[in-house]
Amino acid sequence: MSIGNLFNPKSIALIGASRDEKSVGYGILKNLAMGCVIKCRYCRPFGGKIFPVNPNADEILGMKCYKSILEIKEPVDMAIIAVPTRIAEQQVRLCIRKKVRSVIIVSAGFSETGEKGKRLQEKIALMLKKVKISFLGPNCLGVIRTSNHLNASFAPSMPPKGHIAFVSQSGALADSIIDWAIGERYGFSSIVSVGNAAGKDTSDFIEYFGNDNETKVITLYLEGLKDGRKFMKIAGEVSKKKPIVAVKAGKTPEGSMAVSSHTGNLAGDYEAYMAAFRQSGVIVAESIEEMFDIAKALATQPVPKSNSIAIVTNGGGPGVLCADYCTEFGVKLAGIDKKTINELEKSGVMHPSFSKSNPLDIVGDALAERYRAAVNTLLSKKYVSGLIVIQTLQTMTETMDNAKAIVEASKKYAGKPVLCTYIGGQFIHKGVLFLESHGVPDYNDARKSAKVMSVLVGRIRK
Repeated sequence: MSIGNLFNPKSIALIGASRDEKSVGYGILKNLAMGCVIKCRYCRPFGGKIFPVNPNADEILGMKCYKSILEIKEPVDMAIIAVPTRIAEQQVRLCIRKKVRSVIIVSAGFSETGEKGKRLQEKIALMLKKVKISFLGPNCLGVIRTSNHLNASFAPSMPPKGHIAFVSQSGALADSIIDWAIGERYGFSSIVSVGNAAGKDTSDFIEYFGNDNETKVITLYLEGLKDGRKFMKIAGEVSKKKPIVAVKAGKTPEGSMAVSSHTGNLAGDYEAYMAAFRQSGVIVAESIEEMFDIAKALATQPVPKSNSIAIVTNGGGPGVLCADYCTEFGVKLAGIDKKTINELEKSGVMHPSFSKSNPLDIVGDALAERYRAAVNTLLSKKYVSGLIVIQTLQTMTETMDNAKAIVEASKKYAGKPVLCTYIGGQFIHKGVLFLESHGVPDYNDARKSAKVMSVLVGRIRK
């Protein structure tokens, strides 16, 4: 039951394809045929064969419709089942007869609804397990693989291609993350909604992405686990070679009750999960936003050689705040020596009042040449292992030129992590996009930069 069957199908049958534009069956078919329901610049049609299955239609979206999956004469790699729960078992049996390689059941109405639904879910899972067919779901969004333009889901669009895999126990959350990713140009290798995880579960996908060349960081939204030992074993092995970042829902009694009604999982004791994460090397984030803040740095930046970080800023206040945050998160600030100060003074571009300490305040009227001198000088020093660059917006600030100088320096000193904090709104947008598109993460708050740097520092091998 290779999990790769879920990501690399050559042909897909959609059982429950629909002509109703507001239905799941229509949305999935349009995603497969056109890349997404809501047209965006990242969407491309799935390159394989698509077979809509609906006994009451002759064609949908210009494609021939089949009464049953058994009517399809050609081999079918993947079957997506989007039919009412009462006929799901019947369709699974037909998929087994067709000898498909993988099945995704997006339909709800299984273990999350009670004992009857749970029994049906277990029966279907056992049927598919016996014949070694990979099974995702039920009650899930589906799967997205950006490299081969596979949108086998009812998410409305395709995210940009990148190196972060997202495994979620909430399909609705995955939907929203995709929309956010398009706006922020945040890249993913794959997005998986496991739903009730009756077949392949979160641990299986961690193992798969741990060996996936297209994935550099694995991110997780977790509500509960059915097999904690399996998770710890797999996560413990994978985290040694590839970072795993997780958000755990169900922290409070009220949240735990909501988890049970959502996917039928038991949330369990939150502190026990935290202990398991620590033992397995999983990085814990406090929010979805923080998880992806951390992930984009892990996907683009190296681990520093030591806990000795410098801050460059054109505003004293943000620099002081960043220093406080660094201390709070265990990031040590490098002491800037006299030789370095002399180099900066001799550069001829420093303001007479620059701070001569760490944080290095290069004063509010700093132009790009001053940023270039400060960033390159600090990164060239062996005692500086990483850099946080802060830009506040003044009338003379050269946002784009500053970004270009920072990107050039980050490439020149590629073994040292560089994080940016561009503070502002519409006037810094182009500079931020330039940084992000060239692999330099930007955060709109110094606290975020300090937190992310602490995660990078935490990965230094002892």
